[in-house]
Amino acid sequence: MDAIVTSVSDDDLNTRLAATVHHTRTARGLSVSVLAERSGVSRAMIGKIERGDVQPTAALLARLAAALELTLSELIAHAEGNGRRLARADEQPVWSDPDSGYRRRAVSPPGNGPLELVEVELPPGTHLAMIADTHASIHRQLWMLEGHLELHEDDDVHHLGPGDCLQLGDPASRTFINSTPKPCRYLVALCKHPR
Repeated sequence: MDAIVTSVSDDDLNTRLAATVHHTRTARGLSVSVLAERSGVSRAMIGKIERGDVQPTAALLARLAAALELTLSELIAHAEGNGRRLARADEQPVWSDPDSGYRRRAVSPPGNGPLELVEVELPPGTHLAMIADTHASIHRQLWMLEGHLELHEDDDVHHLGPGDCLQLGDPASRTFINSTPKPCRYLVALCKHPR
């Protein structure tokens, strides 16, 4: 597969992520100390993230998002948002985890719609652990596009290949493993249930 490209630079998206974390925290009336306690991320690291001094990993962003009562996808979508209904392929923002190389492309137009599509690519040898989020109101399905993925949901293990589609269960700690020598790609469809 060709590399995923975007007209939105990683630096620009990281700057918007920093502003989004800060804005969401302050809008919820949370101090850095409270966010640190809820997320398990140190106050110093939160400060560095909010100032844009560091590019946070997917695992760190997921912990902050859960503490802010958002999914990782929602947090990144807020940073990407521009209110348009069309997301052309070359304009779809891509975010890369600096540690694992995990790449996330926001396929759907940014906004607050009930459905969101996200394309994920895991490089060979990736072992990515994500904490359980608190959002039972989000329905998720994962559709494998290319390669093979081993997905652990707490005690359940799923081995997925091209064309397989898995409905993710209740909020759980998940580990995504690509132990093959080739990248794997999958599409995640997220649908928000009415609250």
